[in-house]
Amino acid sequence: MKVIKKINNNVAICMDSNNKELIAFGKGIGFPPMPYELSDLSSISMTFYRIDNRFYHLIEEIPENIFEVTALIADKARKTLTSPLNPNLLISLADHINFATIRLKKYKKMQMVFSYDVEQLYPKETELGRYAVDLIQKRLFVKFPESEITNIAMHFVNAKEEEEPETEGPDTEALIWEVADKIEDFFSLTIDRTSFNYNRFAMHMRYYLKRIKDEAQFMNDNTAILTAMKENNEKIYDCAFMIGNYIDEKLASTTTEDEILYLMMHINRIIKNTII
Repeated sequence: MKVIKKINNNVAICMDSNNKELIAFGKGIGFPPMPYELSDLSSISMTFYRIDNRFYHLIEEIPENIFEVTALIADKARKTLTSPLNPNLLISLADHINFATIRLKKYKKMQMVFSYDVEQLYPKETELGRYAVDLIQKRLFVKFPESEITNIAMHFVNAKEEEEPETEGPDTEALIWEVADKIEDFFSLTIDRTSFNYNRFAMHMRYYLKRIKDEAQFMNDNTAILTAMKENNEKIYDCAFMIGNYIDEKLASTTTEDEILYLMMHINRIIKNTII
């Protein structure tokens, strides 16, 4: 196996004997000068194929300990669930856990609600969410509220790959493109749709639209956090609220405050990294 790019000391992008790219986890594999040939494959603990290389930059942003714990969680999920999982689950879940950790430090007194509806609908995914929260506490010394069991469970639900392509409702990619148009109009800017931050936003939108279809939107009563973020940046809130209304008109849905909160986060990232 050829190691071609370091992500961190224990994670690297590699090429296998069939010239297929993968992300490999193994103690110290990121130390030697790149590229190099790794002859002792016993040092590799986990491998992940088919991860979209547009999200490699995001991996570098996530703290090493969070990324490695997420890899353990994603590995257990793919061994536990019978449905194929989207390979980008590793990235989206690591991004979520990193954001949730930051949010918890900033809003320590927030009380959010565990969803018993999700537990009834998705018992295996909820159990994995519980495993994840326990592992995060043991490995990262961060005690997540019970509501994160629900949020993480929904990542597993959303990561299940469809066996057949979608045939009903508006085309997802076209709808995401329309939403990007609206953000451009709202802020009078041009978004680079080949950029990392746009692709990160598009990934979030795909999951968001799937949650609407599955009637499984985030619902954790984050009103206080939303209010605080609105006060800090009212224009971002207005844009996210406008996008939520537009999606609801298209899909006959009702976007929750939690979804608006996550929309705000992703819109803010695009705006901060776009030259007006």
